[in-house]
Amino acid sequence: MPQTISATGLTTGHAPFVEEARSRGELYISQAYDLYSEENHEAWRKLYQRIRPRWEQYANEHFLHGIEVLGLPPDRIPHLTDVNQRLQPLTGFQTKPVSGYVPGFLFFDCLRRREFPTTITIRPVDQMDYLPEPDIFHDVAGHVPMHTGKAFADVLVRFGDCAHTAVEMTGMIADHAERTRRLTNIIKAMSRFFWFTVEFGLMKGRRGTVAYGSGLLSSYGELRNAIESPEVQRYPAQLEWLINQVAEIDRYQPLLFTVDSFDHLFNLVGQLEQWMREGKLNNVAPGPPEIRENDLRSFMDAA
Repeated sequence: MPQTISATGLTTGHAPFVEEARSRGELYISQAYDLYSEENHEAWRKLYQRIRPRWEQYANEHFLHGIEVLGLPPDRIPHLTDVNQRLQPLTGFQTKPVSGYVPGFLFFDCLRRREFPTTITIRPVDQMDYLPEPDIFHDVAGHVPMHTGKAFADVLVRFGDCAHTAVEMTGMIADHAERTRRLTNIIKAMSRFFWFTVEFGLMKGRRGTVAYGSGLLSSYGELRNAIESPEVQRYPAQLEWLINQVAEIDRYQPLLFTVDSFDHLFNLVGQLEQWMREGKLNNVAPGPPEIRENDLRSFMDAA
């Protein structure tokens, strides 16, 4: 193995193993666990030890149970094979290592198959608080514990169903420009819904309002801010808000939505699909996120 690879480890933005796989067009890869450097493991240790007390205070009970049943190590990056051995018998979900961004339809289709695309790199030790792209701490410590419960796992699978419905509803449109317009709006609606629920969702709990969104559960600062800050607006989740609200991607979320339960969330995803079939997602509010060309193409190609 070249010295540059072993010396660099699997640090986000500086991981030759991942960059070379991406250059070869390989989306699904191995974890290559032996390439993690001691600095990589130190980043995991610091992230885990710092946020654990805030999980106890602000995370929903399903997440806390998931942390325990997965046995995530506090002192080193987990082996994904070990995670999968504990996770798969519970809900059928498994982590699936990837080399980078997964185009929209492929991502949702993975969820439909109970596979979660998982980044294998980890942020640098000197960038603990913010990284503009996911890393293994966000994906495994933030997302995967939620996948241990059937109710939430079924929500993710339902999202995958919606992606297939989007292909079904737009694939029959002959006019390319109109098909592109409708599909762009649908993807935007799905992305916003996912952002304000799976990534940044709040729910009612026995201890009051708690977090279930993985963007919150993997962020030391934003987790407390989402629950405690008087500057954050918190409203009951309603579909028309979820699909039309612009997300803030470079600062703490000023507006968050609360569900009553995962059954409530599952029903909202069902409503999202029904609105898709009725054409109510064909004209959502303009603004972010901007839909990437490869996201749009992934839906087009699926048809």
